[in-house]
Amino acid sequence: MMVWNNRAEEAQQALSDLFWNPSIRLYDIEIPCPDGACNTIFHYWWMAHAVDALVDGYNRTGDARYAEQLEAIYDGLLVRNGGAFPNELYDDMEWMAIAWLRAYKALGVDRYKEAALLLWEDIKTGWNDAMGGGIAWQKPQLDYKNTPANGPAIILAARLHQQFGRQEDLDWALRIYNWLKSHLVNPDNGFVWDGMNRVGDGQIDKEWKFTYCQGVYIGAGVELYRITGDRGYLDDALRTAAAAEQELTDSISGLLPDEGDGDGGLFKGILVRYLGELAKEAPEHRSAAPLLAQNGTSLWTLGRDAERCVFHTQWGTRPAERVTLSTQLSGIMLLEQLAALERQGIGTAARLDEVK
Repeated sequence: MMVWNNRAEEAQQALSDLFWNPSIRLYDIEIPCPDGACNTIFHYWWMAHAVDALVDGYNRTGDARYAEQLEAIYDGLLVRNGGAFPNELYDDMEWMAIAWLRAYKALGVDRYKEAALLLWEDIKTGWNDAMGGGIAWQKPQLDYKNTPANGPAIILAARLHQQFGRQEDLDWALRIYNWLKSHLVNPDNGFVWDGMNRVGDGQIDKEWKFTYCQGVYIGAGVELYRITGDRGYLDDALRTAAAAEQELTDSISGLLPDEGDGDGGLFKGILVRYLGELAKEAPEHRSAAPLLAQNGTSLWTLGRDAERCVFHTQWGTRPAERVTLSTQLSGIMLLEQLAALERQGIGTAARLDEVK
């Protein structure tokens, strides 16, 4: 019985039924949202992760409704973003490019490829010599460098190389990875810091400890390992995964932290997505798949409104009436990764009595 497959499908159906707004061909940013009144802000990067989640659903099922939803959201995004995909934030564009590249790989639609390549050309302009290199976080602040703008860029560049075979993309991935590892990864344990020079003083924001940053560095290491076969990249990813579990999970429940229902609602989703990729490459590793299973079991049994199949930011607590899109997407990403591991026969069982 495909337990996680069925759970992922139920959560995806809730996303479609409760959040999709056909009048704008985008998802509402929260529910309830009568007459679309909640959509006062365009959460571009949330929509990028919605695209990624739809690709997860399509890859799992091959169901045409996911492909149709992708066609619709592509058009809705173009309209809402003024007719083109680029924006002012390099990390936002990276997530959008990653999502459409995955959609192209799954469906072969040329305009998805064109979107990813167009965004990649813009993203590369964010690299500059401030702080010794790295891609800037945003165009108006080119000397602020952080993990959110560099980790996803590595993943994107590596996957572009895998998809199209261009050496220049692999060169970019390696260049960005080397900068990130040398500047924003704790050499003592592999924990990934958020950024440096945010206020112009050259300092690293070591007190900002986010699941997001661990996830993108893990994903970067996995992608480079897949291309090069160099075990060092996988070891980097495993080391960061161990540090993330040590520093960020609750010592009693084993759950990942509650990081809020705004942008932070997506942070855990990013970590669990790339922990899932790590588990696929290193199934013998003791903690990645069990950590996902522990959190998934708690999410489903304790952190879900069973009637609506929506989730709380705290994966051990039932949600209130209001649920943000970011929060729902993180839950879906966790369930989809567990479903993917289940299909590969990688152990994902967890008992409720293990969730304390």
